[in-house]
Amino acid sequence: MPASEAEMKGLMLDALAGDRAAYRTLLEHLRHRLGIFFGRKLRAMPAEAEDLVQETLIAIHRKRETFDCDQPLMPWAYAIAQYKLIDHLRRTRPGRTVPLDDADAFFVADASAAIEARYDVEKALELLPERSRALLRSVKLDGLSTAEAAARHGLSESAVKVGVHRSLRRLAAHLRRGSDGR
Repeated sequence: MPASEAEMKGLMLDALAGDRAAYRTLLEHLRHRLGIFFGRKLRAMPAEAEDLVQETLIAIHRKRETFDCDQPLMPWAYAIAQYKLIDHLRRTRPGRTVPLDDADAFFVADASAAIEARYDVEKALELLPERSRALLRSVKLDGLSTAEAAARHGLSESAVKVGVHRSLRRLAAHLRRGSDGR
């Protein structure tokens, strides 16, 4: 199962602190994700994709001390991968043109905004008690229906509706207080 951004970053932080097992695990997760990334970009050239995975892992290893621990890990790793891909294409395909309709295949979708938003949501949820957090996650983040959330949490549907409503109000009040500087 793929690791989440938080798990990947935790592995990186542990690795930077000297945990070799965490570093091996991190590199294995990165190898898998980078394999998918380069495999999609270089479908017809799987050997080149694997070479780029290895080059990127080496670059990450060499630059790991430059990682900003306050930032998400995967956008940093994908930026390195993107540069490796561009360098590879410049070396191997000088003067090659790509029709504008196909140009998107050479660019990474910027997932940093989504990752940052998820991080902000998780930080905001920490302001709530565990039960409120669980209900909001189930209904608003996991997309469960009220009936499914009720079954998961052993509550009635109306209790789930009321719990979600109160949790959202409580969260909004916390966030308003925080933005007012109180």
